[in-house]
Amino acid sequence: MTARTSARRANPRVPRPVTFDRWPYPRRVAHRGAGKRAPENTLAAIRLGFGHGYRMFEFDVKLAADGTLYLMHDATLDRTTSGAGPLAGLEWSVLAALDAGSWHSKGFAGEPLARFDSVERFLRANRLLADVEIKPVPGQDAETGAAVAAHCARAWATETVPPILTSFSRIALEAAGREAPDLPRGLLLGEARADWVDHARSLGCVAVAFKERVIDAALVARARDARLRVMAYTVNRAARVRTLDRLGVDCIITDAVDKIAAHPGAAR
Repeated sequence: MTARTSARRANPRVPRPVTFDRWPYPRRVAHRGAGKRAPENTLAAIRLGFGHGYRMFEFDVKLAADGTLYLMHDATLDRTTSGAGPLAGLEWSVLAALDAGSWHSKGFAGEPLARFDSVERFLRANRLLADVEIKPVPGQDAETGAAVAAHCARAWATETVPPILTSFSRIALEAAGREAPDLPRGLLLGEARADWVDHARSLGCVAVAFKERVIDAALVARARDARLRVMAYTVNRAARVRTLDRLGVDCIITDAVDKIAAHPGAAR
């Protein structure tokens, strides 16, 4: 018996490995918290998605110059904060002073950027799940992947279901795998190139996440043959959600938390 097996029997909340056959994630995932309904990648967005019944959240995590992990999609401040210019080289003390809500609407004025540890604590306190996209600033792929994986391994060590770590960056996923090999990983892809199965397997991924428009029956069948789960982003039309459900897509990531029911079959 391994030490991990012994620990799991002693404490049933220790995460069990996520595999093709054991896929513990819901079919609906809120994109960047609550997508368009609140300032993306903020605690306000996650709370709003939670209020609409969502229990799994996708969000982007970056590494500040001082080692702080925080939520942000872009490589520059301009679109979603009161700041301007590139993120590279900025410490959390600078980032924490920014307004990350006014760009969205007056009701969210003053909403700060979210530290990853604050988001993680909110999710765990409410028994919510996470799709953590590793989103490095340019040139920080390996460092960000390792830091995100290390934090997740520590924070979710006694939770039943671990977060899944996803990224477009293969370097980040490789670093995450070295740092925390037991955490599940998913390769993000925009297009279905011929070698996508080989890349996902070489990275030890349990899932692939595709732009929704490229997913069809043949792609899902190929993923099943390779024993890979399929995630779709970003799906905001109910008709397309129904099509992807029929195809057997495992997770549908959406901005439309107010229009797409958090649980398949539930009425809106």
